[in-house]
Amino acid sequence: MPPASVSVILVAPTTLPAEYEYVGQTAGSRDVEVRSRVPGIVLKRNYREGAAVSRGQSLFSIDPAQFQVVANRAEADVAAVQARVAQASRAFARVQSLFEARVITQREFDDAALADQVARADLKGAQARLAEARLNLGYTRVTAPISGVASRSLVSEGTLVSGPDVLLTTITQNDPMQIRFGMADTDQLRRRDEVAAGRLVLPKGGVFEVEVTLADGQTLQRKGRLLFTDARISTSTGTTEAQAEIANPDGVLKPGQFVRVRLLGATRPNAIQVPSRAVLEGPQGKFVYLNIGNKAQPRPVKVGEQLGDQWLVIDGLKAGDPVIVDGVARIFFPGAPVQLAAASAPGSAPAPSPSSGAASAADAARPATPAASAASR
Repeated sequence: MPPASVSVILVAPTTLPAEYEYVGQTAGSRDVEVRSRVPGIVLKRNYREGAAVSRGQSLFSIDPAQFQVVANRAEADVAAVQARVAQASRAFARVQSLFEARVITQREFDDAALADQVARADLKGAQARLAEARLNLGYTRVTAPISGVASRSLVSEGTLVSGPDVLLTTITQNDPMQIRFGMADTDQLRRRDEVAAGRLVLPKGGVFEVEVTLADGQTLQRKGRLLFTDARISTSTGTTEAQAEIANPDGVLKPGQFVRVRLLGATRPNAIQVPSRAVLEGPQGKFVYLNIGNKAQPRPVKVGEQLGDQWLVIDGLKAGDPVIVDGVARIFFPGAPVQLAAASAPGSAPAPSPSSGAASAADAARPATPAASAASR
């Protein structure tokens, strides 16, 4: 048979970016429940549902009448105790001068001093009750603890709330946005082995850059970062929870969205990749044909990830190996004669000649024959 017309590339190691893609779900960076600290009747809702609110903004108004009465009573108690303190202080001052003149006994002096101390202690207690009353009065104005987007109100005007056990609404902080996803245990083990073997270099500090793609295929221009990876593995899914963070100033991301997360920043030094059509499957595993002395010689290879239309070759090839890319379907046995269809180019497949272009494309799409598969035996 005439020599098979083939195209060859020369293996050229290069540094490739290593990317890892996962499916994640967005969540607000903070979700806060808004509750009333005091019981009472809701008089008014002071915000628009689903709108952005700022920290300290009033969300609900609780009827303050009963708390105002308590505060007024506490103020009156403070005033009364202050009068008693003033009287006790004057009495103690008179008794002290008489005691120094040896006019009264030690017991009378001690009683006056005790009365003055008790009056001052009563004043502190009254002031504490006044502060508590004013605090409860202020709690009738339910404010936003953080800035974010307020959800719908769970109570309406006129509802009697019993206190903190009743949820009024929630506020979600959407900027920045967090993305939670699971990383398979096998991926982490493979990544660890590749780092130990020198085939993978992680980003500085182990902090990956994060690229987010929406459900419609749109990729956000801004990038995020990987916050943390949990040390525990879920017994139900076999994955480790990871969390990334990305800025969301325009509100494009909403809590609960499903997105694709791509981790960037790692590299593969001295990586070798060949076109997928050059890698064949035999009884002993995957192999490629090398053009050695114009003869097709099989070479077993170990492949890793498939990057687009390229296989990442982990073992079996070295720099300068002439790998046959096109025309492998015409190689029927190991050592079959071959001839080049075009000049070789390091690291890239040469363009086939016009006479053999159609045949080469057909050969690439045609599955390997039994004779070609047997070449690896």
